[in-house]
Amino acid sequence: MVAQTRTHGQSSPAKLRFKEKLVGKGLNTDALLKKLKALHQELAELDQENVDVASLHPIRKELINSSILLHKDRGVKAYAACCLADLLRLYAPDAPYTQNELRDIFQFFFRQLTNGLKGPDSPYYNEYFHLLESLSTVKSVVLVCDLPQGDDLMVDIFRDLFGLVRRDLAKKIELFMADILIALIDECQSLPSEVLEIIMAQFMDKNARMDQPAYRLAVQVCNATADKLQRHVCQYFTDIIVDQAREERYEEVQTAHNLIQQLNRACPSLLHNVVPQLEEELRVEQLQLRIMATQTLGEMFADKHGYDLVQKYQSTWAQWLSRRNDKNVTIRLAWVEAMKGIIVNLPEMRKEIEDALALKVLDPDEKVRAALCKLIGQLDYETALHHLSIDVLERIAGRGLDKKHSVRVEAFRAIGRLYSLAYPEIENNDPAAIQHFAWIPGNILRAGSISREVKAIAEETLAEYILPLPSLPSSSSSKGAEIDEVAWTDRLLLTMRYLDEVSVNTLYSFSNLKGSRPTLYEKFVTACVEYNGGVIDEDEEAVTERLSAAVKATAAQFPEPHKAAEDLQAFAKLNEGRLYKLLKTCMDIQTDLKGLMKAQSEFLRRVEQSSAAIVPTMSILLRRATLHIVNSSSIPTFIKRVQKGSEPSAVAYSQTQSQTLGQTFSMFVGNGNGGSSEPEGRAQHAAYAAQLWLTYVSKHCPALYKAHIGEFSKAIADEKNARLVEVCLHALASAAAWDAKLAPADKRTVERVMRFVMESNARHAKFAARLIARMRNADQLCEQMVASIADNLGKVDPETLVAHIAVLAQLALRAPEAFEQKSDVITAFLVKQVLKSSPSDHEETQMDTDEDWVDDALIPLELRAKILALKVCRNRCLAHAESETANEIAKPVIRMFSTVLQHEGSFSADARDQPTTKSRLRLQAATSLLHLATVPQYSHDVATYFVAIALTIQDPVYQVRMTFLDKLVSLLSRNKLPVQYNIIPFLSVHDPEEDVKSKAKAYVIFALRAMPKALRLARFECAFIRLLHLLAHHPDFKIEHEFLPDIAKYIQFYLDLVASNENVSLLYHLALKAKTVRDAESHVYSENLYACAELSQHLIKIHAKSHGWNLETYPGKVRLPGDILRPLPNAEAANEVLKTVYLPEEALTWLAEKQAKQVQDAKHDKPRAPRKPTVKRKAAPKTNGSAKRQRTTKKRKADDSDEEESDPSDSDEDDEGGEQATSPGKQIEEPESSSEEEQDENEEEKEGKRRTRAQVKKQAKRAAKRQAKAAVSDD
Repeated sequence: MVAQTRTHGQSSPAKLRFKEKLVGKGLNTDALLKKLKALHQELAELDQENVDVASLHPIRKELINSSILLHKDRGVKAYAACCLADLLRLYAPDAPYTQNELRDIFQFFFRQLTNGLKGPDSPYYNEYFHLLESLSTVKSVVLVCDLPQGDDLMVDIFRDLFGLVRRDLAKKIELFMADILIALIDECQSLPSEVLEIIMAQFMDKNARMDQPAYRLAVQVCNATADKLQRHVCQYFTDIIVDQAREERYEEVQTAHNLIQQLNRACPSLLHNVVPQLEEELRVEQLQLRIMATQTLGEMFADKHGYDLVQKYQSTWAQWLSRRNDKNVTIRLAWVEAMKGIIVNLPEMRKEIEDALALKVLDPDEKVRAALCKLIGQLDYETALHHLSIDVLERIAGRGLDKKHSVRVEAFRAIGRLYSLAYPEIENNDPAAIQHFAWIPGNILRAGSISREVKAIAEETLAEYILPLPSLPSSSSSKGAEIDEVAWTDRLLLTMRYLDEVSVNTLYSFSNLKGSRPTLYEKFVTACVEYNGGVIDEDEEAVTERLSAAVKATAAQFPEPHKAAEDLQAFAKLNEGRLYKLLKTCMDIQTDLKGLMKAQSEFLRRVEQSSAAIVPTMSILLRRATLHIVNSSSIPTFIKRVQKGSEPSAVAYSQTQSQTLGQTFSMFVGNGNGGSSEPEGRAQHAAYAAQLWLTYVSKHCPALYKAHIGEFSKAIADEKNARLVEVCLHALASAAAWDAKLAPADKRTVERVMRFVMESNARHAKFAARLIARMRNADQLCEQMVASIADNLGKVDPETLVAHIAVLAQLALRAPEAFEQKSDVITAFLVKQVLKSSPSDHEETQMDTDEDWVDDALIPLELRAKILALKVCRNRCLAHAESETANEIAKPVIRMFSTVLQHEGSFSADARDQPTTKSRLRLQAATSLLHLATVPQYSHDVATYFVAIALTIQDPVYQVRMTFLDKLVSLLSRNKLPVQYNIIPFLSVHDPEEDVKSKAKAYVIFALRAMPKALRLARFECAFIRLLHLLAHHPDFKIEHEFLPDIAKYIQFYLDLVASNENVSLLYHLALKAKTVRDAESHVYSENLYACAELSQHLIKIHAKSHGWNLETYPGKVRLPGDILRPLPNAEAANEVLKTVYLPEEALTWLAEKQAKQVQDAKHDKPRAPRKPTVKRKAAPKTNGSAKRQRTTKKRKADDSDEEESDPSDSDEDDEGGEQATSPGKQIEEPESSSEEEQDENEEEKEGKRRTRAQVKKQAKRAAKRQAKAAVSDD
């Protein structure tokens, strides 16, 4: 910038009046100061545009005299500097000094400023201010740019001013300095590198802020001179990065990149030439440079100016986005970490960002996946709502099932935290929040039901974010502060609004309400107390063993059983009585919310002080042993919510009982055409969720009701609210069943309950009858009820009749003596007038004959009566299970149930029942037989119809299959049913609905994992022969090729779930034994059994070979079930069976092709063998197999010699006969068989062809020959 110019032509220019000498002998400091001050005042008043510069010549030289410039007095120098600045102003644009003089003058100026300007209170502050102002406004400082060694002077000026500005001077002084520096940069021909370094140094501090004067000055200068500085800044960074990277001084390179980030935040316009350089760094091979460039560009794009940068440098943006697929995981991690700011500040690029995130969710490296999940969890609510789609959040939630633990944890924490942030808006009924986040709890709960590992994380997420316990009032807060139990309970109810049936069931399991008491965890605490830290007075071995057993059983429930066992042992060794007391308080059913929170908080604090390492394990134990989702404090709120949610007039509550949560909730949502308003709908949702919980508590943990009996008794008085009356009656009945002392005894309540029994509401009557059966004078009341109902059965309307039969069903089970007084009348009426009654005209016209199922809400009264009548019969049998007349009562009932199954839901073959009626009755008959099978007294009679019961799982109606399977699994899980019922789930393999098969599969996997070895052997492994027997009796079974692949699927399904390297020999052994016995019913079924046995032998061989298992002779003895199998009549019959091949040739060919395909697949896998040690080990049995077989041959001989001494007549219960029939022949032929198989494999490898039918036939005959030899040798 050029100094201001003067305008000529004005009249009478002003002349300097000052005529005194400034230099001379005898001039003291005071006099000189006085003169300089006068001169300064006069010069300052002169106008640059109207001054006679000739009048200034006398003082021009004197002012730069060394006696003044080097004067000791600071005031002299301050005034001299002001005078010189004024002269430069007045002489502009021509300086009145030589270049050397000017250099000295400017050095003098900035030396005075540096030494003297220290603040408003410093001496001569006004003079320094004037000097700076003059340099700023006149721009005389630009003369420096033309001076020799001007670069050095310029560097000094920058250094001095950046040092000076730190003194916290007035804002105006800072502006003067900025103007001076900007003028210097604008006017200089080439910017000295030291100047740029001084400017850059102001940005080096990562904590630099705009309230720091030096940083603020640098920002102001850079923004004002960006166009001039861009090229220099680019060169500056290029030199640093290239030079330092070549020397591998990456710390310096990192510093440069940090500086770029700082500059981008304050002066982004400086970096326009630097961005392409960073883009090139993204492409280089040097890992450190790519990392730094990725981080730096990520910061730049995430800045508030990021969108402008993206628009200007689209290739850089695209190249940076591509770093998500960099070959190096560190760079991908850096890319993910940079995405947080980009998600927040680049909403315009949302689609590209989401596409990139979707790919990184499935990154091959777990650290990247975990980092991405963690990143999403760090977002605030508004960002997650507006800048992320539901699809991205669902993908993150999907990582909750990741193979890696760290990813699962971060994924669940992320979506859990987002839900926690969104919950206040969901509670306020914000549609956007509901759509975006309300699905999260359901997702977590569904995932938590899949595996033990995921369950632990889902529980933690639920407890921490979804349904957290309220915060304890701090000690500093008011002492009267109470925990908001209502808000805590309402959060649960609102969360349930958006759950599906699977999620609700998982939430039930997480609530810890269900289960026998004392629980595993309570037993563990008891064992710890007995153990006493190892100090045991008596019976030490038994006490230690009890603790070990308790630790083992408890640890088995944890995701890492080994670590859990160690931590539980460590806890037992702590032996702190206070910890035991606190843990018992936490686990006590009667502990309320406040007590639970206080005890839990203190427990965890004390455990951390004693042994911090075991805190995670003890936290899991607390979550699984305490009632932290629903407890005693929840009950009053549940009751109030049910009270507030009045039942919709169109829907009776009894009709909603068996519907899923989602189906029922949909009834309460307004339809947009004058339907219920949102507050009403929300009240309905809360009421329904509350009643679900009350029903669940009533079934599984009625002890929670102990403190609330009065509230329930009071609530049943509100007879207009049918829903409330029902749940309260159910609660009272369950509480009375748990403890008879809790049954209400006041006259008014008893009379009210008796009235409910006799009314037409079936569910009220049912629960009222249960309650009365537990009251103090139950016998008298029950007899009165039975008599009254029996006398009126034929006189009441259909609705009341249904209610009466529901009461009878309860009393038949709970008050059998009272029921028996009228049992003849009742059973006769139920059988003749209810069960065997013809369909009414109304039923025939109203029901759609094309439908085969009717929902609970729509079941007609006649059908409801029939279902309840069947329950009456079943419950009567169960009630008399221990009596002498048990079989007399049960046999006709069992026959009746079997008849219903035989006639597909009717009581006779020619009945005209509707399909919906038949499906319901089939289901009830089948489940009733399951219940009766749990009673040892009846199990033999029920087993006669086992095949019909089992085939219910293949019923044509989906609801029948699913409900039957639910009941079956429920009873099997508690080991209530005989062994053979464990094979029924395997019949679901052909089910057209995946959830039926999935549930059956899940039960088998869970049972195999949870059962002890001995129980697993009895209930699953040895039951294999029962599966073959059941298949032989299957109505679809035919010994024809086209039918056998379907039968093979049943066996294969069993093998896939149950077979292992340890038990495959046993399964093969059982398959062999099946041909040494006959079916207990008929010869036809025996042949079916033999065909099944042969089929299973082939499938087991194929399965074992595909898994690389050795199929050796089973060394033990197995008793075959005598209830379904009988020994063959003689040796000739046995030989005939063994010689005969029952499978058709086509089936054998199909099996051979199946095996050949597996061999071919194995060959395709061979090239991967060097990379997979497991495959290498697979090949070993070929060479070792024959050696092992030779060794086991000796063992077999020993076994056989033992068996030959035994009595073959025991073959129906023992496996000795089977062993004699199969082992010797196998022992002789097996080496030959092995060599032939190897030869076949070699031929397949050379020619690549399948075995021919002739080979298969020959092989089958050879096997039959071996079995025949075995039979002869046994004789």
